[in-house]
Amino acid sequence: MLQEISIKNFAIIEEVHLSFETGMTILTGETGAGKSIIIDAMSLLLGGRASSDFVRHGTEKAEIEGLFFFGENAGLLSVLTALGFDSIGNELILRREIFANGRSVCRINGQMVNLATLRQVGDFLVDIHGQHDSQELMNAKYHLHLLDEFGDEKFERISSDYVQKFERYKDLRLQLTKRQHNAQEFAQRIEILKFQAEEIEAAAIDPIEDETLEKRREKLNNVKNIADALSTAALALDDEENDFSSLNHIKITMNELDRIAEFDPIYQDLADKTVESYYVLSDISSQITRQLEQLEFNPNELLQIEDRIMTLNTLKKKYGPTLSNVVHYLEKVQLELSDLTGADHDSESLEKQVKAAQDELLVASRALNETRHVMAQDLEADIKKELSELYMEKADFKVQFEQAKFSSHGNEHVEFFIQTNPGEGFKPLAKTASGGELSRLMLAIKSSFSRRENKTSIVFDEVDTGVSGRVAQAIAQKIYKIAKNGQVLAISHLPQVVAIADTQFYIEKSSAHDVTTSTVRKLDQKERIQELAKMLAGDDVTKEALAQAKKLLQ
Repeated sequence: MLQEISIKNFAIIEEVHLSFETGMTILTGETGAGKSIIIDAMSLLLGGRASSDFVRHGTEKAEIEGLFFFGENAGLLSVLTALGFDSIGNELILRREIFANGRSVCRINGQMVNLATLRQVGDFLVDIHGQHDSQELMNAKYHLHLLDEFGDEKFERISSDYVQKFERYKDLRLQLTKRQHNAQEFAQRIEILKFQAEEIEAAAIDPIEDETLEKRREKLNNVKNIADALSTAALALDDEENDFSSLNHIKITMNELDRIAEFDPIYQDLADKTVESYYVLSDISSQITRQLEQLEFNPNELLQIEDRIMTLNTLKKKYGPTLSNVVHYLEKVQLELSDLTGADHDSESLEKQVKAAQDELLVASRALNETRHVMAQDLEADIKKELSELYMEKADFKVQFEQAKFSSHGNEHVEFFIQTNPGEGFKPLAKTASGGELSRLMLAIKSSFSRRENKTSIVFDEVDTGVSGRVAQAIAQKIYKIAKNGQVLAISHLPQVVAIADTQFYIEKSSAHDVTTSTVRKLDQKERIQELAKMLAGDDVTKEALAQAKKLLQ
């Protein structure tokens, strides 16, 4: 239930704090005082679309905050858990801020959420029932949705199963239709993919091959420079015809140091290091000689390398930019080829899958239709009973089904029909119900649904339009009966409805310095009698009106 609501700088409301209880609470006041504005604020708090027009003139933002208590509600708890709200207990604080620049901020228990999340949670908390619902009732395209609201958990499972079967059938049917209409395009695509796969596979790519080839080509193109450098280095180190080569000089140094090594340890150390250097350089000289002997220039190898590099560059331009990308592209091509040519995706196989999916869909649709027909019978019986209590005991209500194309909602069209008097025959609800009858029918449906829904609060926004007398009294009793299942907030101009409420708030507006402000106050018993008397007799309250007001309240 809605325990408290705080509204600040919203339309003509400067600041209002209201506390509610279980049972029936009525909101009354003069026309234009702001009763519907409070309902608008509740709607925004529950995820309705905001506008900067709601922000009170001259202020930065409008603020709406509500405290809700709820009992066992598996659906709500499941949604809250999925959204990451843990250990929330049995209360929620919803907050909505609408800024003058059009921006809106939503919070649940202090955590910022998007509008869709706020609306998803709000749908479990309050059902606001007003003029919009009358429009839905008059529009046949909403009747299937209203009937489905009468369903239980079993129906939800059957409906969910049907939706899954329908989506699978639709997807497979689309694939088959696309393949049949684009057979030539599919064949061309397969040929292109095969060519690309064969071209890449034939190259037998190593992802780092291009780097190795580039280095080898660079070496072959510089064979003369390498040979010259190696020859010069070899001659500098060890030249048999040159007594002044590096190794000869080091050998002389080694011999001389060895000859005096016994005279001082430092001479011995120098001699040892010189010997080590001599053998290192001697080894280097041998390696240089071997490199020179192995070095050769093979023009055929260079041509082969150039061809291979050209092939790899071509592939990189087509599928690259690197050889690793080319390899990855090949994997994608092979996967798509498998998808297009696999046994599960040829036309014959798809036709079999479509037929199987169609058979499953037909079974699921029959289960859905049978369940809806049973629900319709229960709804018809419930609505008839409710209408009888609203002085439409001769009226009859019927849910009519017609075959329709398969959709995500089923393959039957649903429309509500009503017979207001015996012998007139059933006619579409949208064409026969008067204003007063529509109000009663809408209330009958809401009364029937309220016993099944798990909403913590229901709001009625002037659902008693177009009725009076004993019908008004019946509507008052019906709303009060609904309130016994939880909490009802209502706006009404009918004395009978106002009088039966457990609690009454009075909304009034005042103007000062060209600024209009709405205020709300809870009425005590004496004030309620006074306001009821005004409803009965106008501003000129008589003793008779006061007496009648007291009687109504009793």
